[in-house]
Amino acid sequence: MSTAILDTGVLVLNRFFQAVQVTSVRRAFSLLFKGYVKAVDEDYLTYSFSDWKDLPPEGEVVRTPRYSLRVPRVVQLVFYEKAPHFRVRFSRKNIFIRDQNHCQYCGQRFDSKDLSIDHVVPISRGGKHSWQNVVCACINCNKIKGNKTPAEAGMQLIRKPRRPGWIHFSRFTRKSEEYTLWRNFVDFAYWNVSLHEDAN
Repeated sequence: MSTAILDTGVLVLNRFFQAVQVTSVRRAFSLLFKGYVKAVDEDYLTYSFSDWKDLPPEGEVVRTPRYSLRVPRVVQLVFYEKAPHFRVRFSRKNIFIRDQNHCQYCGQRFDSKDLSIDHVVPISRGGKHSWQNVVCACINCNKIKGNKTPAEAGMQLIRKPRRPGWIHFSRFTRKSEEYTLWRNFVDFAYWNVSLHEDAN
């Protein structure tokens, strides 16, 4: 077997096809052989080890003395039902992701380096440091708005800021660019740097 491919990632799903973790190809084959997981293909069909080993060896393959096996990039745990309970971290990068790098006042898309974070209701005016009061703003719009509310500045938000839904680990998203099958099960990036959100 190729040592390198055995250390690459496999997305692990619970019984409800929700992503719960990432494991290695080596570990996934072990779990598949023992019957703890089933391999998942691009048509959402699941396979036991005996069924998987009978598939024609196409795409990424590992070879053993007895088999040439396709590499499963997604596996489903047979007995695990718990849903992932990941809370979206309140962070600068996640705010950019939520707003898709669009200034929430002029609507233009910018590189992250050309964006700032704006408090819709300024902190000095009683606004909170929270998902519901923070948006992406380009530097020009942020200067124009200053320490005012949007109404006072004669500006209008494109959409009301909200807390986004739960998000997977960053490794899910990074690898979903490499393993296209993962995209069916992965939403957005989950970043490690957390801003301290005010309690609501």
